[in-house]
Amino acid sequence: MPEILILSKDAPALAAELERQSGFPVPFRACTSSDQALDQYDGEKILFGRPDLIAACLPAWPAVEWVQSSWAGVEPLLAIDRRDYHLTVVKDVFGQQMSEYVLGHLLAHELKLSKRRAHQEARDWFQEPSGTLGGKHMGIMGTGSIGRHIARVARSIGLTVSGLSRSGKPAEGFDSVHALTQFEAWLHGLDYLVSTLPGTPKTSRLLDARSLARLPAHCYMVNVGRSNVLDEAALVEALTNNKLAGAALDVFDTEPLPQDSPLWETPNLTITAHISAVSHPSLIVPIFLENLHRFRDGQALKFLVDFDAGY
Repeated sequence: MPEILILSKDAPALAAELERQSGFPVPFRACTSSDQALDQYDGEKILFGRPDLIAACLPAWPAVEWVQSSWAGVEPLLAIDRRDYHLTVVKDVFGQQMSEYVLGHLLAHELKLSKRRAHQEARDWFQEPSGTLGGKHMGIMGTGSIGRHIARVARSIGLTVSGLSRSGKPAEGFDSVHALTQFEAWLHGLDYLVSTLPGTPKTSRLLDARSLARLPAHCYMVNVGRSNVLDEAALVEALTNNKLAGAALDVFDTEPLPQDSPLWETPNLTITAHISAVSHPSLIVPIFLENLHRFRDGQALKFLVDFDAGY
């Protein structure tokens, strides 16, 4: 009987990478849908794959002892009423991609690339000077591995970077870190705001109309964390009325974003389809393999989720 069930739309690629990297026989079954997995499941104790697909099956599989998510976020699994298993996530592999995403949007904003493209299409010689990132203040909500990576990259090109966390404890890569109790005062001095926060009840709608109003009108915002942090209607209002300079969103309350969403027509807003970081098999399989060794040897697993904290 296979020991592992891989459940992901990318299951064939994950399976091929697992075979390539393992160097030893790993008995597994690969499924690309929840329906296929429910039909073929045969008592496997280990699941590896997408949390949304696994969440549809897990209540029916009491034998499962460990789930390795192929994503950083596991909200679908946290939403079901089962906690009698080990849940691990992927960390320390998305920082580079998300840093490039964030800095790319900030550079596009300062260089006025969308405006320059419009003038180019109009054959208009447009010479308005660009802005610069140097000397500006970036605030990052969340000081985990992704936030720290973004902070290091941002500081390397001349930005001052402060972070926001529950405790306010110092974190690598940040010039300073502020506690959640200082949230509104912290927002006041930012040129750029980046959210990397997970989706938990405690982070829900932190960026509401009141907090967005605390940001300077020249501030540009990027959300690569979870959508529940942001009140989308409040952002639409702020951008429509020029209370913020712009925003880039990669996550949304409803995905795919409905065609009738007002976000599509909101000025100075860039929408991307949850692509700021991709779970490449070559990056996530090593994490699974290390944890597989640990699981078999009875050792503590890496990147365990605290069900109460939600991450």
